[in-house]
Amino acid sequence: MVRSGQSRLAPRKVFDLTTFHDLGLSKTIVATLSALGFEKATPIQEKAIPLVLEGSDLIGLAQTGTGKTAAFGLPMIEKLLEEARRPDPRNIRALILAPTRELVNQIADNLRDFVKKTPLRVVTVVGGASINKQSEMLNRGTDILVATPGRLLDLVARKAVTLTQARYLVLDEADQMLDLGFIHDLRKISKMVPKNRQTLLFSATMPKLISELAGEYLVNPKKVEVTPPGKAADKVEQYVHHVPGKDQKAQILRKTLSENPDGLSLVFSRTKHGAEKLMKHLDHIGFKAASIHGNKSQGQRERALKAFRDGEIRVLVATDVAARGIDIPGVTHVYNYDLPEVPDAYVHRIGRTARNGRDGIAIAFCTPDEAHLLRDIEKLMGIQITVASGEPPAVVTAGPGGKSRKGRGGQRSGNSRAAQRPQRQPFGDGAQAEAGGAKRPGGRPPQKQGERQNRNHGGGNGQGRPQHRGKPRRAEGQRREQA
Repeated sequence: MVRSGQSRLAPRKVFDLTTFHDLGLSKTIVATLSALGFEKATPIQEKAIPLVLEGSDLIGLAQTGTGKTAAFGLPMIEKLLEEARRPDPRNIRALILAPTRELVNQIADNLRDFVKKTPLRVVTVVGGASINKQSEMLNRGTDILVATPGRLLDLVARKAVTLTQARYLVLDEADQMLDLGFIHDLRKISKMVPKNRQTLLFSATMPKLISELAGEYLVNPKKVEVTPPGKAADKVEQYVHHVPGKDQKAQILRKTLSENPDGLSLVFSRTKHGAEKLMKHLDHIGFKAASIHGNKSQGQRERALKAFRDGEIRVLVATDVAARGIDIPGVTHVYNYDLPEVPDAYVHRIGRTARNGRDGIAIAFCTPDEAHLLRDIEKLMGIQITVASGEPPAVVTAGPGGKSRKGRGGQRSGNSRAAQRPQRQPFGDGAQAEAGGAKRPGGRPPQKQGERQNRNHGGGNGQGRPQHRGKPRRAEGQRREQA
């Protein structure tokens, strides 16, 4: 099932597409791209670049690893060069917002490659680095600023930078910025950028809130889409191991890592503590491993990523803070050691493999209390993930306040459609709301909100409100994992 060796995962050309010259880019930029080894545009680039060059606001939907940075970066650089002016001190000409430090650095690295032999200047500002040094870098103005929202607002408050000359605003991985609770920061920043700007919004998924966000920020936007929202990279083989508990997860992980000693494996844990504990366990049993999560300093995270990219370590354990920022084409395996509580996060995690035309393998571990998370992921993606070992539970428990559902049991095919499954019942708070006051399982009537805390053995939040039940909030806890 899990294959070893690099030959199967060697790069191969999968696109036969338009050249960058055909898309309207100048000879200077095309020559730079040729020197970097870029000859043909990917689908998202082919669709987006002409629209950005003509000045349209844009919504771009594409799975990870499809070249979104070049899709917005190349035409923006082209237009900045045509304007041929310098930014004023403490001013910027273009602003790119991204949710994590890793993604900010990745975008900036790509843009710096694109602007070689031009006068354009690219600067990054992220949390976890010296704000005084960042203020100094912004003193003489910059053409392109790539930033996390929180640190940017800190610098604006210090009057280290002003956004009044920005003519281009890019929101990259917009759905994750919303997941991390940045919606209010984005609204503040959008008011600081002139209204006569060009706004580009890129996302791998299109939840309802993204549509609302686009309605607020974009004017008559064009929409380009190269893959249905929630769809994983086509070349990722997906498998799931049904296990009774965490001990079995560790055993299977150890076995599969041993079977693929030459691979680069990215392992996702749900929590910072869990990631660090798993990394230490893998290191103790002989694997070259490192971890990356919100408790690590910027320097530690960068060193871990570099060692992983260079092959000095073969296993990187990460929380979702790294899911959007890691761009390492050589990743052969992604392990979902803990299934994510937000289904979209699964798509972004496994998107770290099968990049740039390579194949990749995604392996998930599912305990009985995670079965409802697996069901949500499969519903989003419209597939049933192939079972590698174990049996799905006979009853899928949705969590507190939810309804139990019968499991499917037996082997599943990766080509089956979600529509062929029995219609799933609502769970969490939504299930109780739909019940309209019906009795809870066990015959007791539903508790009033004020009563729940008293029966919760101290489970309230200390402010007279019960703990959140049912489907977990996405913003709380995750935001601390970002820059």
